[in-house]
Amino acid sequence: MPDIHEWLNLLVRMAHLISGIMWIGTSFYFVWLDSAFTPLAEKTKGVEGELYMVHGGFFYRVEKRQFGASEMPRLLHWFKWEATFTWITGFLMLWIVYYASNGAYLIDPSVRVLTQAQAVTLAIGFLVGSWFVYDGLFRSPIGNTRWGTAAGLALAAGAVYFLTHTFSGRGAFIHLGAMFGTIMVTNVWVHILPNQRAIIAAAAAGKEPDYELSRKAKRRSMHNSYVTIPVLFTMISNHFAALTNHAANWLTLILVIIVGAFVRHTMITAKKWPLIPAVAGIVVLMFMTAPRSTAIPAGGGEKVKFSEAFAVLQTRCISCHAEHPTDDLFKVAPNGVMMDTPERAKLLAPRIYERAVAQKTMPFLNKTGMADSERDILGRWVAQGAILAD
Repeated sequence: MPDIHEWLNLLVRMAHLISGIMWIGTSFYFVWLDSAFTPLAEKTKGVEGELYMVHGGFFYRVEKRQFGASEMPRLLHWFKWEATFTWITGFLMLWIVYYASNGAYLIDPSVRVLTQAQAVTLAIGFLVGSWFVYDGLFRSPIGNTRWGTAAGLALAAGAVYFLTHTFSGRGAFIHLGAMFGTIMVTNVWVHILPNQRAIIAAAAAGKEPDYELSRKAKRRSMHNSYVTIPVLFTMISNHFAALTNHAANWLTLILVIIVGAFVRHTMITAKKWPLIPAVAGIVVLMFMTAPRSTAIPAGGGEKVKFSEAFAVLQTRCISCHAEHPTDDLFKVAPNGVMMDTPERAKLLAPRIYERAVAQKTMPFLNKTGMADSERDILGRWVAQGAILAD
Protein backbone atom coordinates (compact mmCIF):
# COMPACT_ATOMS: atom_id res chain seq x y z
CA MET A 1 0.00 0.00 0.00
CA PRO A 2 2.45 2.68 -1.22
CA ASP A 3 0.13 5.64 -0.63
CA ILE A 4 -0.27 4.80 3.06
CA HIS A 5 3.47 4.18 3.39
CA GLU A 6 4.23 7.57 1.83
CA TRP A 7 1.80 9.35 4.16
CA LEU A 8 3.24 7.58 7.20
CA ASN A 9 6.70 8.60 6.06
CA LEU A 10 5.63 12.22 5.64
CA LEU A 11 3.66 12.58 8.88
CA VAL A 12 6.17 10.81 11.13
CA ARG A 13 9.07 12.64 9.46
CA MET A 14 7.39 15.99 10.13
CA ALA A 15 6.72 15.06 13.75
CA HIS A 16 10.35 13.96 14.13
CA LEU A 17 11.62 17.19 12.58
CA ILE A 18 9.46 19.42 14.79
CA SER A 19 10.32 17.48 17.96
CA GLY A 20 14.01 17.53 17.06
CA ILE A 21 14.00 21.28 16.50
CA MET A 22 12.39 21.80 19.91
CA TRP A 23 14.84 19.45 21.66
CA ILE A 24 18.05 20.58 19.99
CA GLY A 25 16.92 24.21 20.12
CA THR A 26 16.39 24.17 23.88
CA SER A 27 19.65 22.27 24.34
CA PHE A 28 21.61 24.84 22.34
CA TYR A 29 19.85 27.67 24.19
CA PHE A 30 20.58 26.43 27.71
CA VAL A 31 24.20 25.56 26.93
CA TRP A 32 24.62 29.07 25.53
CA LEU A 33 22.99 30.54 28.65
CA ASP A 34 25.58 28.87 30.87
CA SER A 35 28.38 30.65 29.04
CA ALA A 36 26.58 34.01 28.89
CA PHE A 37 25.73 34.64 32.56
CA THR A 38 27.62 37.48 34.26
CA PRO A 39 28.22 37.87 38.01
CA LEU A 40 25.87 40.19 39.90
CA ALA A 41 27.18 43.64 40.88
CA GLU A 42 26.07 42.84 44.43
CA LYS A 43 26.31 39.24 45.56
CA THR A 44 22.98 37.59 46.28
CA LYS A 45 22.71 34.28 48.13
CA GLY A 46 22.10 31.40 45.75
CA VAL A 47 22.45 33.48 42.55
CA GLU A 48 25.45 32.51 40.41
CA GLY A 49 24.85 34.97 37.57
CA GLU A 50 22.33 36.97 35.57
CA LEU A 51 21.64 37.77 31.93
CA TYR A 52 19.59 40.45 30.20
CA MET A 53 18.12 39.71 26.78
CA VAL A 54 15.82 41.41 24.29
CA HIS A 55 13.39 39.60 22.01
CA GLY A 56 10.18 40.57 20.27
CA GLY A 57 10.18 44.09 21.67
CA PHE A 58 10.50 43.08 25.31
CA PHE A 59 13.39 42.73 27.74
CA TYR A 60 14.03 39.62 29.81
CA ARG A 61 16.16 39.02 32.88
CA VAL A 62 17.31 35.46 33.58
CA GLU A 63 19.11 34.32 36.72
CA LYS A 64 21.13 31.19 37.29
CA ARG A 65 20.61 30.15 40.88
CA GLN A 66 20.66 27.40 43.45
CA PHE A 67 17.68 27.01 45.74
CA GLY A 68 18.16 26.20 49.39
CA ALA A 69 15.89 24.34 51.78
CA SER A 70 12.19 25.17 51.28
CA GLU A 71 13.03 27.74 48.57
CA MET A 72 11.76 25.98 45.44
CA PRO A 73 9.39 28.09 43.31
CA ARG A 74 5.70 27.21 43.09
CA LEU A 75 5.83 26.70 39.31
CA LEU A 76 8.83 25.13 37.59
CA HIS A 77 9.00 24.53 33.82
CA TRP A 78 10.59 21.28 32.69
CA PHE A 79 12.07 20.39 29.30
CA LYS A 80 11.82 16.64 28.89
CA TRP A 81 9.13 15.60 26.43
CA GLU A 82 10.91 17.18 23.46
CA ALA A 83 13.67 14.58 23.80
CA THR A 84 11.21 11.72 24.29
CA PHE A 85 9.05 12.56 21.27
CA THR A 86 12.16 13.07 19.13
CA TRP A 87 13.34 9.57 19.97
CA ILE A 88 9.92 7.95 19.56
CA THR A 89 9.32 9.53 16.15
CA GLY A 90 12.92 8.78 15.16
CA PHE A 91 12.48 5.09 15.97
CA LEU A 92 9.22 5.06 14.01
CA MET A 93 11.13 6.56 11.06
CA LEU A 94 13.72 3.80 11.37
CA TRP A 95 10.95 1.24 11.29
CA ILE A 96 9.13 2.77 8.32
CA VAL A 97 12.19 3.43 6.16
CA TYR A 98 14.67 0.72 7.19
CA TYR A 99 12.92 -2.12 9.00
CA ALA A 100 9.65 -2.36 7.04
CA SER A 101 11.12 -2.06 3.53
CA ASN A 102 12.42 -5.61 3.04
CA GLY A 103 15.91 -4.41 3.88
CA ALA A 104 16.13 -2.23 0.77
CA TYR A 105 17.86 0.64 2.58
CA LEU A 106 19.47 -1.35 5.40
CA ILE A 107 21.10 -4.33 3.67
CA ASP A 108 23.92 -4.16 1.14
CA PRO A 109 24.95 -7.69 0.02
CA SER A 110 28.35 -6.34 -1.05
CA VAL A 111 28.99 -5.40 2.60
CA ARG A 112 27.37 -8.35 4.41
CA VAL A 113 24.75 -10.88 3.34
CA LEU A 114 21.89 -10.66 5.85
CA THR A 115 18.23 -11.57 5.93
CA GLN A 116 15.79 -8.84 6.87
CA ALA A 117 15.21 -10.46 10.28
CA GLN A 118 18.94 -10.70 10.95
CA ALA A 119 19.54 -7.07 9.95
CA VAL A 120 16.70 -5.70 12.08
CA THR A 121 17.75 -7.80 15.08
CA LEU A 122 21.36 -6.62 14.77
CA ALA A 123 20.26 -3.00 14.40
CA ILE A 124 17.97 -2.95 17.44
CA GLY A 125 20.43 -4.98 19.52
CA PHE A 126 23.14 -2.48 18.64
CA LEU A 127 21.01 0.48 19.77
CA VAL A 128 20.14 -1.16 23.09
CA GLY A 129 23.66 -2.44 23.74
CA SER A 130 25.29 0.89 22.93
CA TRP A 131 23.57 2.54 25.90
CA PHE A 132 24.85 -0.03 28.40
CA VAL A 133 28.40 0.18 27.05
CA TYR A 134 28.38 3.99 27.17
CA ASP A 135 26.75 4.19 30.60
CA GLY A 136 29.04 1.54 32.03
CA LEU A 137 32.08 3.48 30.85
CA PHE A 138 31.01 6.79 32.36
CA ARG A 139 29.93 5.19 35.64
CA SER A 140 33.38 3.59 35.96
CA PRO A 141 36.31 5.17 37.86
CA ILE A 142 37.85 6.49 34.62
CA GLY A 143 34.53 7.82 33.30
CA ASN A 144 35.10 11.47 34.12
CA THR A 145 38.80 11.56 33.26
CA ARG A 146 40.69 12.08 30.03
CA TRP A 147 41.08 8.31 29.84
CA GLY A 148 37.31 8.00 29.88
CA THR A 149 37.00 10.53 27.06
CA ALA A 150 39.63 8.66 25.04
CA ALA A 151 37.86 5.35 25.67
CA GLY A 152 34.55 6.89 24.61
CA LEU A 153 36.05 8.14 21.35
CA ALA A 154 37.60 4.72 20.69
CA LEU A 155 34.24 3.02 21.32
CA ALA A 156 32.52 5.47 18.95
CA ALA A 157 35.10 4.65 16.26
CA GLY A 158 34.50 0.96 16.89
CA ALA A 159 30.76 1.47 16.53
CA VAL A 160 31.33 3.24 13.21
CA TYR A 161 33.49 0.39 11.93
CA PHE A 162 30.93 -2.22 12.98
CA LEU A 163 28.03 -0.37 11.37
CA THR A 164 29.77 0.37 8.07
CA HIS A 165 30.89 -3.27 7.80
CA THR A 166 27.44 -4.66 8.62
CA PHE A 167 24.84 -2.45 6.92
CA SER A 168 24.54 -0.36 3.79
CA GLY A 169 26.30 3.01 3.92
CA ARG A 170 23.02 4.82 4.36
CA GLY A 171 21.90 2.37 7.05
CA ALA A 172 25.21 2.71 8.87
CA PHE A 173 25.08 6.52 8.98
CA ILE A 174 21.50 6.70 10.25
CA HIS A 175 22.11 4.04 12.90
CA LEU A 176 25.07 5.94 14.27
CA GLY A 177 22.74 8.93 14.65
CA ALA A 178 20.15 6.64 16.24
CA MET A 179 22.81 5.35 18.65
CA PHE A 180 23.70 8.88 19.75
CA GLY A 181 20.01 9.79 19.97
CA THR A 182 19.28 6.74 22.12
CA ILE A 183 22.14 7.62 24.46
CA MET A 184 20.98 11.24 24.63
CA VAL A 185 17.35 10.50 25.52
CA THR A 186 18.32 7.79 28.02
CA ASN A 187 20.71 10.24 29.66
CA VAL A 188 17.74 12.56 30.11
CA TRP A 189 15.55 9.96 31.82
CA VAL A 190 18.19 7.96 33.73
CA HIS A 191 20.54 10.71 34.92
CA ILE A 192 19.41 14.27 34.28
CA LEU A 193 15.77 14.20 35.37
CA PRO A 194 16.25 11.93 38.44
CA ASN A 195 19.04 14.17 39.74
CA GLN A 196 16.88 17.25 39.25
CA ARG A 197 13.98 15.57 41.04
CA ALA A 198 16.26 14.61 43.95
CA ILE A 199 17.30 18.25 44.37
CA ILE A 200 13.68 19.43 44.30
CA ALA A 201 12.58 16.73 46.77
CA ALA A 202 15.35 17.69 49.22
CA ALA A 203 14.45 21.39 49.06
CA ALA A 204 10.74 20.63 49.45
CA ALA A 205 11.54 18.52 52.53
CA GLY A 206 13.39 21.44 54.11
CA LYS A 207 16.85 19.96 53.49
CA GLU A 208 19.78 21.61 51.75
CA PRO A 209 20.01 20.07 48.24
CA ASP A 210 23.13 18.22 47.17
CA TYR A 211 24.24 20.23 44.13
CA GLU A 212 26.82 17.63 43.21
CA LEU A 213 23.80 15.96 41.59
CA SER A 214 23.44 19.03 39.37
CA ARG A 215 27.05 18.76 38.28
CA LYS A 216 26.62 15.07 37.43
CA ALA A 217 23.50 15.83 35.42
CA LYS A 218 25.31 18.67 33.66
CA ARG A 219 28.12 16.35 32.59
CA ARG A 220 25.63 14.05 30.88
CA SER A 221 23.93 17.06 29.34
CA MET A 222 27.26 18.18 27.88
CA HIS A 223 27.83 14.69 26.44
CA ASN A 224 24.49 15.11 24.69
CA SER A 225 25.42 18.55 23.43
CA TYR A 226 28.67 17.48 21.78
CA VAL A 227 26.97 14.86 19.58
CA THR A 228 24.04 17.00 18.43
CA ILE A 229 25.68 18.16 15.19
CA PRO A 230 26.73 14.63 14.13
CA VAL A 231 23.17 13.49 14.90
CA LEU A 232 21.71 16.29 12.78
CA PHE A 233 24.02 15.37 9.89
CA THR A 234 23.14 11.68 10.00
CA MET A 235 19.46 12.66 9.82
CA ILE A 236 20.07 14.16 6.37
CA SER A 237 22.96 11.91 5.29
CA ASN A 238 20.80 9.95 2.83
CA HIS A 239 21.14 12.97 0.52
CA PHE A 240 24.94 12.63 0.41
CA ALA A 241 25.72 9.31 -1.26
CA ALA A 242 29.29 10.42 -1.91
CA LEU A 243 29.87 10.06 1.84
CA THR A 244 27.60 7.13 2.71
CA ASN A 245 28.65 5.00 -0.28
CA HIS A 246 32.36 5.85 -0.22
CA ALA A 247 34.69 2.85 -0.18
CA ALA A 248 36.06 4.16 3.14
CA ASN A 249 32.72 5.34 4.53
CA TRP A 250 33.88 4.30 8.00
CA LEU A 251 36.47 7.08 7.75
CA THR A 252 34.07 9.66 6.30
CA LEU A 253 31.67 8.98 9.17
CA ILE A 254 34.41 9.33 11.79
CA LEU A 255 35.41 12.64 10.19
CA VAL A 256 31.77 13.81 10.34
CA ILE A 257 31.77 13.11 14.10
CA ILE A 258 35.07 14.94 14.60
CA VAL A 259 34.01 17.97 12.55
CA GLY A 260 30.66 18.18 14.34
CA ALA A 261 32.24 17.92 17.79
CA PHE A 262 34.81 20.64 17.07
CA VAL A 263 32.15 22.97 15.65
CA ARG A 264 30.02 22.39 18.73
CA HIS A 265 33.05 23.07 20.95
CA THR A 266 33.43 26.47 19.30
CA MET A 267 29.74 27.18 19.85
CA ILE A 268 29.97 26.20 23.53
CA THR A 269 33.27 27.85 24.47
CA ALA A 270 33.47 30.71 21.90
CA LYS A 271 37.05 29.61 21.23
CA LYS A 272 38.19 29.86 17.62
CA TRP A 273 40.94 27.23 17.49
CA PRO A 274 38.52 24.25 17.16
CA LEU A 275 37.47 25.65 13.79
CA ILE A 276 40.94 24.79 12.43
CA PRO A 277 40.57 20.99 12.79
CA ALA A 278 36.89 21.31 11.78
CA VAL A 279 37.77 23.03 8.51
CA ALA A 280 40.65 20.59 7.97
CA GLY A 281 38.21 17.70 8.38
CA ILE A 282 35.83 19.21 5.82
CA VAL A 283 38.70 19.68 3.35
CA VAL A 284 39.71 16.03 3.78
CA LEU A 285 36.10 14.94 3.22
CA MET A 286 35.88 17.04 0.06
CA PHE A 287 39.15 15.58 -1.21
CA MET A 288 38.06 12.02 -0.42
CA THR A 289 34.70 12.34 -2.19
CA ALA A 290 35.95 14.21 -5.26
CA PRO A 291 35.70 11.87 -8.29
CA ARG A 292 39.17 10.68 -9.27
CA SER A 293 38.14 10.05 -12.86
CA THR A 294 35.04 9.93 -15.06
CA ALA A 295 33.78 7.61 -17.74
CA ILE A 296 33.98 10.43 -20.31
CA PRO A 297 36.88 10.10 -22.78
CA ALA A 298 38.71 13.26 -23.81
CA GLY A 299 36.59 15.30 -26.19
CA GLY A 300 33.47 13.29 -25.44
CA GLY A 301 34.54 10.14 -27.26
CA GLU A 302 32.51 8.35 -29.91
CA LYS A 303 29.13 9.93 -30.56
CA VAL A 304 26.23 8.41 -28.62
CA LYS A 305 22.75 8.30 -30.09
CA PHE A 306 19.95 9.36 -27.78
CA SER A 307 18.14 6.08 -28.42
CA GLU A 308 21.21 4.24 -27.11
CA ALA A 309 21.42 6.35 -23.93
CA PHE A 310 17.66 6.18 -23.35
CA ALA A 311 17.76 2.41 -23.70
CA VAL A 312 20.18 2.30 -20.74
CA LEU A 313 17.86 4.50 -18.70
CA GLN A 314 14.88 2.33 -19.56
CA THR A 315 16.72 -0.87 -18.63
CA ARG A 316 18.49 0.31 -15.48
CA CYS A 317 16.72 3.38 -14.08
CA ILE A 318 13.11 3.78 -15.17
CA SER A 319 11.79 0.80 -13.20
CA CYS A 320 12.04 3.16 -10.19
CA HIS A 321 12.33 6.65 -11.63
CA ALA A 322 9.07 6.84 -13.55
CA GLU A 323 5.60 8.24 -13.12
CA HIS A 324 4.40 4.67 -12.63
CA PRO A 325 7.33 2.59 -11.31
CA THR A 326 7.40 -1.16 -11.95
CA ASP A 327 9.99 -1.97 -9.28
CA ASP A 328 9.00 -4.60 -6.73
CA LEU A 329 9.66 -2.22 -3.80
CA PHE A 330 9.64 1.39 -4.96
CA LYS A 331 6.06 2.09 -6.00
CA VAL A 332 6.58 5.85 -5.98
CA ALA A 333 9.55 7.49 -7.73
CA PRO A 334 12.26 8.04 -5.06
CA ASN A 335 12.49 11.74 -4.19
CA GLY A 336 10.10 12.42 -7.07
CA VAL A 337 12.91 11.93 -9.63
CA MET A 338 11.47 10.74 -12.95
CA MET A 339 13.34 10.22 -16.23
CA ASP A 340 10.81 8.17 -18.19
CA THR A 341 10.42 10.69 -21.03
CA PRO A 342 13.12 12.19 -23.28
CA GLU A 343 12.40 15.67 -21.94
CA ARG A 344 12.74 14.57 -18.32
CA ALA A 345 15.95 12.68 -19.11
CA LYS A 346 17.52 15.75 -20.72
CA LEU A 347 16.50 17.96 -17.79
CA LEU A 348 18.12 15.52 -15.36
CA ALA A 349 21.25 14.92 -17.48
CA PRO A 350 23.68 16.64 -15.02
CA ARG A 351 22.21 14.68 -12.12
CA ILE A 352 22.35 11.42 -14.09
CA TYR A 353 26.01 12.05 -14.80
CA GLU A 354 26.83 12.92 -11.17
CA ARG A 355 25.10 9.91 -9.62
CA ALA A 356 25.44 7.19 -12.26
CA VAL A 357 28.76 8.08 -13.88
CA ALA A 358 30.95 10.12 -11.51
CA GLN A 359 29.90 8.78 -8.10
CA LYS A 360 28.43 5.45 -9.30
CA THR A 361 25.90 5.61 -6.46
CA MET A 362 22.96 4.94 -8.75
CA PRO A 363 21.16 2.66 -9.43
CA PHE A 364 20.53 2.22 -5.71
CA LEU A 365 22.95 -0.50 -4.54
CA ASN A 366 23.20 -1.20 -8.31
CA LYS A 367 19.97 -3.12 -7.96
CA THR A 368 19.46 -3.33 -11.73
CA GLY A 369 23.07 -4.25 -12.49
CA MET A 370 24.26 -1.28 -14.53
CA ALA A 371 27.58 -2.15 -16.19
CA ASP A 372 30.54 0.20 -16.54
CA SER A 373 30.04 0.18 -20.31
CA GLU A 374 26.51 1.52 -19.80
CA ARG A 375 27.80 4.22 -17.47
CA ASP A 376 30.25 5.13 -20.23
CA ILE A 377 27.36 5.52 -22.68
CA LEU A 378 25.47 7.82 -20.31
CA GLY A 379 28.63 9.80 -19.56
CA ARG A 380 29.40 10.42 -23.23
CA TRP A 381 25.78 11.32 -23.96
CA VAL A 382 25.79 13.97 -21.22
CA ALA A 383 29.24 15.26 -22.26
CA GLN A 384 28.02 15.65 -25.85
CA GLY A 385 25.20 17.92 -24.72
CA ALA A 386 22.46 15.38 -23.86
CA ILE A 387 21.04 15.78 -27.37
CA LEU A 388 17.66 14.12 -27.85
CA ALA A 389 17.91 13.51 -31.58
CA ASP A 390 19.79 10.55 -33.08
